[in-house]
Amino acid sequence: MPEDHVLTESELNDALAGLPDWEVREGWLRRTYTTPGWPHTMMLTSTIGYLAEAAWHHPDLSIGYAKVTVKLQTHRVRAITNSDVELARQIDQVVLWKPTSGGALEGFPKKWVH
Repeated sequence: MPEDHVLTESELNDALAGLPDWEVREGWLRRTYTTPGWPHTMMLTSTIGYLAEAAWHHPDLSIGYAKVTVKLQTHRVRAITNSDVELARQIDQVVLWKPTSGGALEGFPKKWVH
């Protein structure tokens, strides 16, 4: 297991510059995603769970009808580390993906996860 490096305020600010819509609050790196409704909320939650298990780094999740809040903190050090930032990037990359216009895939016709 690699050593956990707790990020400094400066390192956190640098990381946040590349993580739109993420924030640091109460010692957690967090973001709330809005979905089109309950089925998408459940798919989003499952996707985040899959990524977290593959990474062996697990966030805290709060789930509502059309919202999922992700809270990342390395539990063993009770602080934000590079592992949290890397998982946040991976979550965003996967769950915000949509087909590009002009491609073979049409994409969901309504407002997608954001």
